[in-house]
Amino acid sequence: MTASPDNAPAQHPGLLAKLMAAVRPEFRADVIDIDPADPVFGGPPCRVPDCRRIARTRGLCIGHYNRWQDAGQPDLEQFSDSTSPLLRGHAPVAACQVPDCRFGQRSGGLCPRHWWVWDRAGKPELTAWLAELPDTVRVPAAPPRECLVSYCDLWARPNPPRLCESHARRWVANGRPDLAEYVRGYDEATPSHEQLNFQGLGGQLKLEMQYALQCRHDDGEIKTSPSRVRHVVLFVARSGVQSLLDWTEEAWKERFPRTSAGASNSSRALLVYARRRVEELQHGRGWDVEYPRDIWRLRHLGVDSPHAHLRFAGIPQPWLKELVKRWVRWRLGAGICGGQANKCVTVLTRFAQFLASPAGGVAALAEIDRAVLERYLADLRTLGHSVKSHSEHIGLVNAFFQAIRQHRWDNSLHSTAVFFAEDYPKRPMQLPRALAEHVMAQVERPDNLDRWPDPTGQLATVILMRCGLRVSDALKLPFDCVVCDADAAPYLRYFNHKMKREALVPIDEEVERAIGEQQRRVLERWPHGAPMLFPQPTANPEGRKPLSTSTYRIALRRWLDDCDVRDQHGQPVRLTPHQWRHTFGTRLINRDVPQEVVRVLLDHDSHMMTAHYARLNEKTVRKHWEQARKVNIKGETVTLDPDGQLAEAAWAKQRLGRVTQALPNGYCGLPLQKTCPHANACLTCPMFATTAEFLPQHHAQRQHLLQIISAAEARGQARLAEMNQQVLGNLDKVITALEADEGQAAGEVTDAG
Repeated sequence: MTASPDNAPAQHPGLLAKLMAAVRPEFRADVIDIDPADPVFGGPPCRVPDCRRIARTRGLCIGHYNRWQDAGQPDLEQFSDSTSPLLRGHAPVAACQVPDCRFGQRSGGLCPRHWWVWDRAGKPELTAWLAELPDTVRVPAAPPRECLVSYCDLWARPNPPRLCESHARRWVANGRPDLAEYVRGYDEATPSHEQLNFQGLGGQLKLEMQYALQCRHDDGEIKTSPSRVRHVVLFVARSGVQSLLDWTEEAWKERFPRTSAGASNSSRALLVYARRRVEELQHGRGWDVEYPRDIWRLRHLGVDSPHAHLRFAGIPQPWLKELVKRWVRWRLGAGICGGQANKCVTVLTRFAQFLASPAGGVAALAEIDRAVLERYLADLRTLGHSVKSHSEHIGLVNAFFQAIRQHRWDNSLHSTAVFFAEDYPKRPMQLPRALAEHVMAQVERPDNLDRWPDPTGQLATVILMRCGLRVSDALKLPFDCVVCDADAAPYLRYFNHKMKREALVPIDEEVERAIGEQQRRVLERWPHGAPMLFPQPTANPEGRKPLSTSTYRIALRRWLDDCDVRDQHGQPVRLTPHQWRHTFGTRLINRDVPQEVVRVLLDHDSHMMTAHYARLNEKTVRKHWEQARKVNIKGETVTLDPDGQLAEAAWAKQRLGRVTQALPNGYCGLPLQKTCPHANACLTCPMFATTAEFLPQHHAQRQHLLQIISAAEARGQARLAEMNQQVLGNLDKVITALEADEGQAAGEVTDAG
């Protein structure tokens, strides 16, 4: 591969001097031996006895892993115990199948010379052809010299270098390194180390790759095998460029060979990483470098985010692109995350493309007025966005306009360029996505929790269910996340990334004990300690990277399938980790936990957020209302079918009655459209209903009635005594019925105990 004319080697003034100053002596050699203990390039030894190479996959070095794959992936223990420690390239090479021929095999078990003869003969059956082959064809007249590799007894090829067929092909594949050094590499039959091999590169290009690998080593985050390095070095050497900066990042990605294997993706990622580090060395980092670019690299701005880039190239208007960049820079400085910044750019890019379309017809900021925004609202409607996404498109454009006016970036913006509250779509009231108790009973079962393939995923799941954390907050828990109060009660300390503050939630002793066990496992893996309770298990030499949410979600789906969790209809359950947060809040509300307490436990900023869960509390109150025994003035039970046609209307009347017509000893069942002419005569009113909670008031009223009746009889007031006797009779019926119901309930509790 050679550089195309439109990508001819460019000049990069000062880069060579910077590389010479940056690359340390230990990374300057053409071949660098790797210490197996190196956290980035090294690793544990291969599980094959007497093989001292570094294990890369399934506990095997690359050579033995390939041999295990070729053998059909037999039992690893048996394979490790039975296979030879000698690797391909360090074991004797097979010779040509022609008797007495010591040339190496090339194709079909034959050397190139005899394969050509066999091919010219029409490729007959090989065994019969070998038996009939004349002696004059079998061996050359004068025996050739042997291969330069010390243990190889095959003949060297006729053409230079003096190597057998197999070792010559490997020499070419390695970039034609110095022959003497190449041959010396075979002196040790089982090398105890791997090497970073930069042979084939020259001048500045070699320094660039050495600098990139030095940076990868200093980062200490991603394990990188020397074979991956060699793959990239050989590709770069064949590209014909003088510097990694001669081609753009997109050009390198396009030209890099694509295969279905993950190794190709890893090699491409290493190449892109190398170019980025060299570019950073050449141009520096920070706002002075990034702001003029159409693609901002957030890592160069000190923003750690899954969204690595902000792309402004889709904004066709230069005047609008400049304003959007200024706005996004200000918002990043104010502390928004990379994901929110990416959303801002995406929304403003869509708005810019609308302005450039015939429907927008805008060529300058001063032309944006209310009429344009009304056309934009109509255009947004055609996209079919969700209510939330639709509101974000309106809200972010409005915030953009507000910032322009507030900071006076451009005074030409029309005063009517503003969205009003009526422009936002009305969000439908949605119930919280709490899981049914039928589902929760399955996922909380101890035997199902034990089905997690690793204790890390099991503990994270328990914390999500019992503490109500967001999944991103749970997976980023600090290593020391348990604190205790003055009474030694444990709390989980976490950082609420949405609210950008620390928060506490109480935990039980079981969770506290499980966290302690997880801390011990982390220290066994990373003896020097790790900042996270749940470090990513792979590509994380220092333990600084937390377990990613995508990794957990994939494991969660597999666990649900393994446990065969099903809903009430018998269908497999597909849940999200955030539903456990909804379930946690809803359970608390339905257990009559005060809403303010729930707000604190969920670390909500406002009661409106907690009220989203509290709406289900009405079902709990209605359940109590339906189950409570209600009696009228005759002591008769007032019943209502909760599933009947009048249930909803009766419940609505009951709620309003409790608020507007509550009595000291019960509730009024009179329709709200009517007024009661009988003040304080409820015990003779057929609309009156009461429950056992008012028994103390009924007993007090009965005592008062007895006093009134006695006084009336003593004064000879027969009519007054008669009226109150009727009230007393109704009251006795009410008390008898309610006390009987209360005694029955107490007996049930005693039996249950």
